[in-house]
Amino acid sequence: MVFLLAVISCAKAQESSSSKDRTKTVLLINAHLTYKGLSEGTLNKSFYEEAKKFFISAGYHILETKISDGYDVDKEVEKHMLADIIVLQTPVNWESTPWIYKKYVDDVFTSAMFSKKFLNGDGRSAQDPSRQYGTGGNMQGKKFMLCATWNAPEESFNDPSQLVFKGKSADDALFNVAVNYTFVGYEVLAGYHCYDIFHNKHIKEDLKKYPAHLRKVLTL
Repeated sequence: MVFLLAVISCAKAQESSSSKDRTKTVLLINAHLTYKGLSEGTLNKSFYEEAKKFFISAGYHILETKISDGYDVDKEVEKHMLADIIVLQTPVNWESTPWIYKKYVDDVFTSAMFSKKFLNGDGRSAQDPSRQYGTGGNMQGKKFMLCATWNAPEESFNDPSQLVFKGKSADDALFNVAVNYTFVGYEVLAGYHCYDIFHNKHIKEDLKKYPAHLRKVLTL
């Protein structure tokens, strides 16, 4: 009996060590949509590349999707299944992501709903009325974070006197983007935001500070 307990204990320790040592995977998604002469994508590409460099240095396996280049829905579902963390890089166009990202989500999440890979229903149960809407996800243990570039200045957020956002944070203003991931079980991390991009004199500083934010929210 003592020998058996020792074997079980050793196996659990090895399993825990193996899980801890496993190479983690990040899926980097670039949602930029080019508008010639107005929005060429250079800034979003810079933040995207900064994140990629950070995750490579942290030993992550890198998966990538640039939505405007096109995508295979089944492959995108599998990327989500493989990734421990999703980082969405997006400009904010008319207070949301470009339309190509909404189409991407509709395509990928709907496919994963039918296959039951991301979720099994919406979580509610006739047998257990206490089950909440949005608790049917299969993606627990995974994380989602967005990095967004805004024309809006930083002072337009977190201030109830401001006309547009009425006290909301930037993350609150993009709640509709992150909530899809909450719905299927992801933990949503605090986002990173670059404000007032057409007048911002601190973009280089914002880029330089980005890795520190990633390190903080991922506790690396």
